[in-house]
Amino acid sequence: MLTRLKDGHVVDPANGVDAVGDLYVEDGVVVAAPGDGREAGETIDCKGLIVMAGAIDIHSHIAGGHVNTARLLLPEFHRAFQARPDATALSRVGWTTEETGLRYAEMGFTTVVEPAMAPSSALHAHLELADIPIIDKATLVVLGNDDFLMSMIRDGESQNAIEDYVAWTVSASRALGVKCINAGGSAAFKENVRKFDFDDEVPDYGVTSRRIVKTLQAAVTGLGIPHPLHVHCNNLGVPGDSAASAVATIEAAEGQPLHLAHLQFYGYGTCGERRFSSEGQRLAELVNRTKEVTVDIGQVMFGQTVTISSDELRQFVGRAQASPGKSVIFDHEANGGGVVPMDYKKSSYFNALQWAIGLELFLLIDDPSRVFFTTDHPNGAPFTAYPEIFALLMDRNVRQRWLEALPKSVLAMTTLAEITREYTLDEIATMTRAAPARLLGTPDRGHLGAGAVGDIAVYRPGADKAAMFGRAAFVFKDGTLVVKDGQVVNRTTGRTLTVRPEPDRAMARRLETYFDDRYGLPARWFEVPEHAVGQGEPFKVVACRT
Repeated sequence: MLTRLKDGHVVDPANGVDAVGDLYVEDGVVVAAPGDGREAGETIDCKGLIVMAGAIDIHSHIAGGHVNTARLLLPEFHRAFQARPDATALSRVGWTTEETGLRYAEMGFTTVVEPAMAPSSALHAHLELADIPIIDKATLVVLGNDDFLMSMIRDGESQNAIEDYVAWTVSASRALGVKCINAGGSAAFKENVRKFDFDDEVPDYGVTSRRIVKTLQAAVTGLGIPHPLHVHCNNLGVPGDSAASAVATIEAAEGQPLHLAHLQFYGYGTCGERRFSSEGQRLAELVNRTKEVTVDIGQVMFGQTVTISSDELRQFVGRAQASPGKSVIFDHEANGGGVVPMDYKKSSYFNALQWAIGLELFLLIDDPSRVFFTTDHPNGAPFTAYPEIFALLMDRNVRQRWLEALPKSVLAMTTLAEITREYTLDEIATMTRAAPARLLGTPDRGHLGAGAVGDIAVYRPGADKAAMFGRAAFVFKDGTLVVKDGQVVNRTTGRTLTVRPEPDRAMARRLETYFDDRYGLPARWFEVPEHAVGQGEPFKVVACRT
C-alpha cells in the first residue's frame, strides 16, 4: 500500500532537504511521488510536524553478558522487584529486552548498535538482540586483548594474515565492525599491571597498545569494513592520564579513519584544588583539526545508573566508587569486564563537572557529522535521558538553568556558561541520522530519499525539546506504523546488520587447530549460524567497501 505523509516539515540533511513537503512510503521503503496520478491508500496529515529519518544510536550496551550481570547485581532497582516503587531511579535502567525496543522506538530511534560483543559470547548476544522488538540492531566484536592477535603481532606475521583473522572473527560473530577496548590493558591486568598507557608493553607479548590499535586500524581499513576501528582508549576516567591517552590515540590516526568512544570520560585534567578539571576545549580543538577522526560523547546525566565495561582493568580500579557499594569483576580469555553501579549527583563537584565536560565537547566540536549522540548507555546515563540532552544542546537557556543548580566551584572550571551555540534541527538530524548511517556504511537508512528503508520519525515541535523528542507523534519501521502519540501500537521484528568479509581458507584451518588445542572445542562453536537466531531473514548483510 502507498502511504503519504502530507505537508510535514521534512528535515533530511543527507539530501539537502529542510522544507515542507510530502513523503511517500510503499512496500517498506521510501519512494518518489507517484507520477501517474495514483492516489495513496493512506494519508497521514503531518502539517506543522517535523519529519526525520529514524534515529541511529551507534554505541549502546543493550545485550550480552555484561548487561545481564548488571540486572542480576541490582535486582532492587528493577520494576519486577515489587518491594520498590516505580519511582526508583533505576526502574528506568533494568529493562527487559522487550522494553529496550519499545523505549527506543517511542523516541524515534530505529537502529541501535551494541558496541562490545566478545567473540566467544556472540551467539548469546545475538539471541538477546533477536528478542528486542521493532528496532534493527548491530554489534561490534571486541579484539585487542586476545592471545591469537597479540601473538601474531609479536611474531611479525603479515598484515594479510592479520586481516584474515579479523575477517574470520567478524564474519563468524556476525558483527558490523570491530571494537578495541584498552588495547592490551586486560592482558596486562592478568599480569598484575594496574596502570597501562598507550606506549606500554603487554607482559609476555612485548607489543604496545599503540601497535595493537594501529594493526587493527589497518586491518579494518584494508578489509573495507565501513565503520572505522572503534576505540575505547587507555586510562578511562583517570584525571590527566585519560586526556593524554585520548590525545595520543587521536594523533595516532595518521590520516586513516578512527573512531573514539565516549570521549567525555577522557576529558579530565588535573588543575585546581581538587585536581580535577576540564580538558573538553583541548580535546574538541584536536578533534576539529583531525578530520579522519570521529567521536561519540558518552554524556553523563544525574541519577542512578550502572557502569558496564569490558575494560577489566579500569572497572577493577574504579570499584571503590561503587554506589551502592557492590560490584562484579570477572576475568576470562581476552577481555574480562566489570559491572559497577554509579549514582551521579548534581551536588557533587566531580559529577557536575563530568556533565559539563560532555556538553562542552558536543558544543565545541564544529562538525555535527563527526560527533555522535550517546550516553554510553547505561554508563553515563540510561538512553531514556536522551530527550533531556537534546534540550540541553538546542536551548542555552535550559543549559543555564541546569548550571545554576550546580556547585559554584564547577562554574570556574568549565567554559560551558560562555558557549552560546544552539543545535539546529538540521544539526540534530545530521548527528543522529545522516552521519551515523554514513559511519556504519548503511546507505539504506539515515535519510528520506527514494530507496531508503521506511524508518521515519515524526515529532510535534515546541519550545520544550525534551517533550518533543521524548514522545514521537508517529514512528514508522520499514513502513509500518509502530508508534503513535508516544505509545507503541505495533510490535514488529527488526533485523541485525552485519558485514561478511571473506577470510582465506587457510586461516579457517589454522583457527580450527588453535581452538582445538586451546579450548578443546571446534571453531564452529564460535560461529553464529543464521538458523539459531530466528525465523525468516534475521541478518541483513552490509557491503564492505571495495
